[in-house]
Amino acid sequence: MQKKKTSAQLVPIALVSCSLTGISDNSGTSVNNTEVYRMPEESAPHEGTWLQWPHEYQYGVTYRNRLDPAWVAMTKELVQSEKVHIIAYDHREQQRITELLNNSGISLNNIDFKLYPTDDFWIRDNGPIYVKDKNGKLFIQDWGFNGWGNKAQYSNCNTIPSKIATDTHIPKIDLSSVMINEGGSVEIDGNGVLMACKSSILNHNRNPGMTQQQAEAIFIKNLGVTKFIWLEGKAGLDITDMHIDGFARFANGSTIITMNSDDLAYWQVPDGDIDKLYKATDINGTAYQFVKIPLTQNEVITTYGKNVGRVSYINYYIANNRVLVPNYNDPNDAVANKIIQQLYPDRIVVGIDCRNLFANGGMVYCVTQQQPK
Repeated sequence: MQKKKTSAQLVPIALVSCSLTGISDNSGTSVNNTEVYRMPEESAPHEGTWLQWPHEYQYGVTYRNRLDPAWVAMTKELVQSEKVHIIAYDHREQQRITELLNNSGISLNNIDFKLYPTDDFWIRDNGPIYVKDKNGKLFIQDWGFNGWGNKAQYSNCNTIPSKIATDTHIPKIDLSSVMINEGGSVEIDGNGVLMACKSSILNHNRNPGMTQQQAEAIFIKNLGVTKFIWLEGKAGLDITDMHIDGFARFANGSTIITMNSDDLAYWQVPDGDIDKLYKATDINGTAYQFVKIPLTQNEVITTYGKNVGRVSYINYYIANNRVLVPNYNDPNDAVANKIIQQLYPDRIVVGIDCRNLFANGGMVYCVTQQQPK
């Protein structure tokens, strides 16, 4: 079962006005329109990866300490792949993080620190979305972020894309008043197809009154997609209102990585969505290949003894020469790592212990954000 959190817990997982119109039916229909910006797929070459480091200022020292090891492990692998941009809350936090990295023997040569106050660490959802125009020029899109529908504090995290754009001198496209859109809500295949759950986008707590056609017009203009695979999702299941990235992702332009139907049902994906997902076709109407990874064999227990149920491996992150896969001290860790390694033979698959991270609602992909070359 997907991890549930309430607003009382306050622990998240985690456009320019456009007159374009897009049309799609529930199975996904191609539309023709003018592409203005295109989001490179995750596996395209990176300049670096952005991380927001956990801190004590929102949820306390214990919360932070339980999560530090995962960030150290991710950083250790990512510095061997690309630049790592670490967002630290303040100078004190930078010094603390530096000590953690030094103690783990991690070189700082490929690390760049930015000091920005944050509410939490889910940079996939609150961070910058990098896109390119038709000439290949890089831009930062600053989509609206409201704490997954006002379920968590978000005022600091909502400023992160703008601050990064200013400090890195990358032009910003301000979409904050046009659509609330978290990065974990949308999956793109790199060939013009977007996959998403309506429950986390066409939701009164994100974009009240927005129609599917209006949302598609915004995505067409700003992400360079022309076909949509819409699943219904399940609003209220968790703080994200069911992000797609927990159970179905594009492994590449022709492959969707997901779970078998029983595991999807355990994840509380609606039956109609399971059928629709398995029937999905690409930009040319060709059926996707499907790779199915099982959930953990056992219910996962955190390092501090909390049972978080069976958990997904789908939320992995593709770096330049690494693939960071969530692991849970479970027999199926090896199964998942092997399957994912076969998908990316030119990269090294590394398991990252996400037991404590998932207790707060997410995995590796949720806490990373790629910056394309």
